[in-house]
Amino acid sequence: MNEAGLTVDVTKIDADQGFFDEFERPSKEQWKAEATAALKGAPFDKVMYTKTYENLTIEPIYCAEDIEGLPHLKSRPGFAPFVRSTRANGYLGEPWKICQELSDGMPETFNEEAQFDLARGQTALHIVLDRPTRIGQDPADAAGDEIAARGLSLASLADLETALAGIDTSAVSLLCYTGASALPLVALFAAALGDTDIAKLDACIGCDPLAELASEGRIAMSLSAAYDSMAQTIAWAQKNAPKLQTVFLQGHPYHNAGASSNEEVAFALASAAEYLRAMIKRGQAIDDVAPRMRFGFSLGSTFFMEIAKLRAARILWSQLVAAFGGNAEAQKMSIHGRSSAFNKTVFDPYVNMLRITSEGMSGAVGGVDSLHLAPFDEPQRTPDRFSRRIARNVQVMLQEEARFTMPIDMGGGSYYIEKMTNDFAASAWALFQDIENKGGMAAAIAAGQPQAMCAATAAKRARNIQHRSDVILGTNMYANLAEKKIDIPKIDHDAIKKSRVAAVAAYRRKNQLYTLGDQLSAIEDGLGDQTFPAVDRAIEAIRSGATLGQLSELAAPSAAPAVTPLLITRSAKDFEELRTRVEAAQQSSGKKFQIFLATMGPIPQHKPRADFAAGFFEVAGFEMLWNSGFETAEAAADAALAASASVIVICSTDATYPDYVPALASKIKAARPAATLIVAGKQAAEVEQAFINAGVDDFIHVRSNCYEFNKKLFDKYTEAN
Repeated sequence: MNEAGLTVDVTKIDADQGFFDEFERPSKEQWKAEATAALKGAPFDKVMYTKTYENLTIEPIYCAEDIEGLPHLKSRPGFAPFVRSTRANGYLGEPWKICQELSDGMPETFNEEAQFDLARGQTALHIVLDRPTRIGQDPADAAGDEIAARGLSLASLADLETALAGIDTSAVSLLCYTGASALPLVALFAAALGDTDIAKLDACIGCDPLAELASEGRIAMSLSAAYDSMAQTIAWAQKNAPKLQTVFLQGHPYHNAGASSNEEVAFALASAAEYLRAMIKRGQAIDDVAPRMRFGFSLGSTFFMEIAKLRAARILWSQLVAAFGGNAEAQKMSIHGRSSAFNKTVFDPYVNMLRITSEGMSGAVGGVDSLHLAPFDEPQRTPDRFSRRIARNVQVMLQEEARFTMPIDMGGGSYYIEKMTNDFAASAWALFQDIENKGGMAAAIAAGQPQAMCAATAAKRARNIQHRSDVILGTNMYANLAEKKIDIPKIDHDAIKKSRVAAVAAYRRKNQLYTLGDQLSAIEDGLGDQTFPAVDRAIEAIRSGATLGQLSELAAPSAAPAVTPLLITRSAKDFEELRTRVEAAQQSSGKKFQIFLATMGPIPQHKPRADFAAGFFEVAGFEMLWNSGFETAEAAADAALAASASVIVICSTDATYPDYVPALASKIKAARPAATLIVAGKQAAEVEQAFINAGVDDFIHVRSNCYEFNKKLFDKYTEAN
């Protein structure tokens, strides 16, 4: 029954009857004419179209004709090019894995927290390694502040057995990024689990030597040696661990260096193409190699772009593997999504909870196979149980309450998403081909191409953030100066290093057999020979007491390439550093940096500009001195001088400024020449010059560089004090 009380039998409505024929369907040209009229003179093309960092144009409206003829539209889930899903039943058979990162550093603590989280909704164990483990250093050779910092410290078989104690690895899938080589970590897991359990293991224990090289600037082996190791690990997994992936392609370093989404995908695909060629050259079959690869992509704030990215990436991977002769199964892309680390903030950190909700939704709609959503405190400390629970429960909520597991390909059919998927795929493929034409990803990294592209995109982002055309809630807009800071625990790095060094030394004394030296020498001699059972010998060495550091030392460091590394950062970094400087100076001096708002006229007259000015300066941590408005310039000047603030901002309307500003500026500057006088609002050039002649120092408006303006203001303040 409808709202009018009439019953309509929808089963008897025939789409061919022309049920809506009596209504005229407006054309796109008619709509544009109406929209142009509504803009009241503003240029349609400038206002209604949006250019993205991917150099794509978002149109104001999408219609059926915009997606006519797109090649992927008639595809079905589970069939090439897999834009709709790599599984015919999507998430209806099994939802994506809730694969939250666990970065506790000590094996005992890691095990305790892993069991805690796995009992409360987490469905996959994501092991993050500390940097020494990832680059193949035992604790004795590592920097003290890196050991067990933001990742698990592993050196021996005993460490991993402790970390996995009581965890049923046949029921829980694992994910672990291993750095430039997966062989030592795969051998360690195989030694810990044994032949039976490793055969059942559903996991990715994978490397990405090119991403490691780009992010670190160097790796501890030649790329050729890394590819030898990769091939041997793939061959071993093919025989002994059928569900184990051993290559984990990382889009995250490029994303965290500021890359656009299509750059991130293109770089990952170019790396994959490099690996496919290297593996085929070493005797591997494409249908064996491609399924051993998993892709890790970051999910940023632009909701629909991230959906298009994941859908387009599957199309391109299918296309790429098909070009190598791979079968349909090999063309299925496995994707781990991770909420962006680039856009997370230190100030107002609870807003990060909102960011990951959007990012989790885009990952689910886009079709990830596993997903990590960052706890809100991730930028500042090792996440605690509370922050991990909130992040984990966002995923549980998306699956169980919001039902993002249905229908299959939730975004499919949307004119906007389908068009953006196609446009994204075309742009990423063009960049991929450019890299290929210049010699491939290794040559591109050596030449600094991805690094330069990331830096250029990051610079665009930084400019937009500084001008606040890109908004970071709580950082460059709507700052919360009354927020309670998160407690950051103090870490005794010396004690941690001492403990880990002692544990590894004791392990070596107790477990290393007299045959170990011969075993390690044999592995070193055989690494370049694809017929040599390197993984099996590494497993034997580990069971004889070898540490990861000893295995990693077998690579030839003299042949290690060195490149300009990516500049990993966060988008909020500039504003956070400025506000931290301001807060430190205020704490040191015991005085607040105060800005007086000279609000002229009644509240409706001055409030818009006063609110704008307050928001403009509060992002730097400056305190605003408010008032309810002044009727005369003399009264405002007297109040400003009495407040002893070093900065005064005049807030009113353009029409009333000529009545107030000259008199107000003259009186303040006569009494306090060093004061900084600012007018809120952009003025005509001749008006600005008249105000400057009266004593005004500067103007703020929506096109001002908020960061640079505040930085200059604070530098002037510190020089004067």
